[in-house]
Amino acid sequence: MTDAPKIPPQHQNSMPADEHKMDPAPDYAPRHPGVGKLKGKVALITGGDSGIGRAVAVLFAREGARVAIAYFDEDKDAEDTRKLVEEEGSEALLIPGDLGVKSHATDAVEKTVSHFGQLDILINNAAMQWIDEDLPELSEERLRRMMDSNILAQFFVTQAALPHLKEGDAIVNTTSVNAFKGNDTLIAYSTSRGATLAFSRSMASNLLERGIRVNAVAPGPVWTPFIPGSMPAEMVEDFGSGAPMGRAGQPWEIATAYLFLASSDGSYFTGQTLHPNGGMIVNA
Repeated sequence: MTDAPKIPPQHQNSMPADEHKMDPAPDYAPRHPGVGKLKGKVALITGGDSGIGRAVAVLFAREGARVAIAYFDEDKDAEDTRKLVEEEGSEALLIPGDLGVKSHATDAVEKTVSHFGQLDILINNAAMQWIDEDLPELSEERLRRMMDSNILAQFFVTQAALPHLKEGDAIVNTTSVNAFKGNDTLIAYSTSRGATLAFSRSMASNLLERGIRVNAVAPGPVWTPFIPGSMPAEMVEDFGSGAPMGRAGQPWEIATAYLFLASSDGSYFTGQTLHPNGGMIVNA
């Protein structure tokens, strides 16, 4: 697409990386007025400080939800997201820390319920990613870090959340297009997202009788802090241009899938995956 913003070479030596350092800034802003789809709801959004998580937090706030934002250590991005949520007339609770540690994951849920008095929606979105095209060179430390962040944290947070969720509530997990097509330069990350997909489908069946819906979103290339944080500068330049639509997605374009699945609009969806990926055809 000719209106795609040009992405210059850039790299950050951190994971998660910082949204406020990205050029151009990711576009998180909702495009439509809220109609109260989540009025009275409380959502816990992991990785809610930036990228897709920020876009989900702001969109949910516009639709009437109060949000708890669990994040690792990106304090400036988290404070910026809190302000954006407040500008939508809502409230955000910030919870920093490592969700791959079970005690902290449990604490994040308990802080959410203690502060807001309820929990209705869980968005398991936090993750980490590194390039690992040479498998023999992948260190045990990095592999375990990715699995702790990308799948064990989802188990831990969901375990803690389930006693507070009730009939009609929703869980939405972030997986990836790479869980379906694979990626020869993101082997461990793609594997972790495949685990998320299996986790989502299994929990959907497990929670059917309780009336709690569990679904997933599998984004394609999206301009988020993942990209400059995990890729060398030359790979970041014009990121996403190889997608069928010719550009990377923006976080706001992905957030709408989460709103659909978390709200009553998605009431007949469980165990399913939505694919905002710029036109990639994958086996769903």
